[in-house]
Amino acid sequence: MDNQYNYYNPDETQNTYSSNNAGFSNQAPPNNTKSKQKKKWKMPKTLAVVCLALVFGVVSSVTFLGFSFVGNKVLGLTGNFSSGSSSKASQTATLQQTKSSVSSDIADIAANAMPSVVSITNMSVQQVQNFFGQSGEQEVESTGSGIIIGQNDSELLVVTNNHVVEGSETITVSFVDESSVEANIKGTDASLDVAVVAVPLKSISADTMDAISVATLGDSTALKVGEPAIAIGNALGYGQSVTTGIISATDRVLTDSGSDTAFIQTDAAINPGNSGGALLNANGEVIGINSAKLSDTTVEGMGYAIPISDVSDVLTNLMNQETKTKVSDAEKGYIGIQGVDVTSDSAERYNMPEGVYVSSLIKGGGAESAGLQEGDIITGLNGTTIDNMTTLQNELSYYTQGTTVTVTIQRQNGNAYEAQDIQVKLGAQSNN
Repeated sequence: MDNQYNYYNPDETQNTYSSNNAGFSNQAPPNNTKSKQKKKWKMPKTLAVVCLALVFGVVSSVTFLGFSFVGNKVLGLTGNFSSGSSSKASQTATLQQTKSSVSSDIADIAANAMPSVVSITNMSVQQVQNFFGQSGEQEVESTGSGIIIGQNDSELLVVTNNHVVEGSETITVSFVDESSVEANIKGTDASLDVAVVAVPLKSISADTMDAISVATLGDSTALKVGEPAIAIGNALGYGQSVTTGIISATDRVLTDSGSDTAFIQTDAAINPGNSGGALLNANGEVIGINSAKLSDTTVEGMGYAIPISDVSDVLTNLMNQETKTKVSDAEKGYIGIQGVDVTSDSAERYNMPEGVYVSSLIKGGGAESAGLQEGDIITGLNGTTIDNMTTLQNELSYYTQGTTVTVTIQRQNGNAYEAQDIQVKLGAQSNN
């Protein structure tokens, strides 16, 4: 049975675009008569039932001892019932609740960390087919999580997974106090599946600012197998929830994940909607960005997170990019190429970089004018990693016609590929 790695936008949605032009889950009662015969003693039914209950109670004490233990011990509930009266005097029963205080390390860690974890809602448009094979666009809502990692003069900065915000038309961030504001893409890296979104500070109320906090980042390189792990995120889109476990393994390479980094493996439950949320150590520090779960009927308790230390430099770069806002289709700029995805399998088989292979140039387009060649492989756009056509199309949706962008390509030189940065002036969409 093949294992399948599921990356969660909680509704298991993936955002796709139809264009391929970049330019563009019984016995009678005992006899009292004396007898010399040896009597066979049989347990009375009542006693048998009691014994049976006691035996079963060992296995399932919650069921038989629930009222006594949970009600009285945990919740502090007591009940006083008056005895029966032949005079039919009124009988009263009182239920008293006392204050209880429960404290644990995990509860404290969760309470301190939750203000730095957010929920993210992504509204996107997808190409769908109906029963008759006809295709059309449909607006889809999906949810994920994020972690507040910084702030500049005008924005609050939140890290999440790239697949949580990919293809977004609008992004909404919800804080621990349940207030929500719209956000924009700051920067993305599809190859590492990370993204940073920016929330304007002017959109956040003073009360919300008092309720939230910036997360404390830990050192994922110092993790030890067996130490505690705590996952916080917007599971199933219901709001923040907490799951616990241990660090099961480090430096796990998932060949089908599409990510260039190794993962932290944990048995803390990571469910749809947890993507982009925080994986914490026993000190309450973020040591991973929850990202994936191994889904198989024979597998349980195998979740994965991106090690925070492995992507710290990338996150710093993304945090300092110019905040992006989408432009209208009429204004959107195009490079002017026809391209084909170079997947990880193709890259390994043919010793090529991952990216977009330039199969042809649009005559008079910006790419041709800038000197791109057929056979070049586009791997970046203005500092954002490009690993497929969809990523390139999404990235171009932030730039208007006439804008000059830096396109990073890999060009073959003998048996090797060499990187080059080429300035390309974006043009209008070609009808060719």
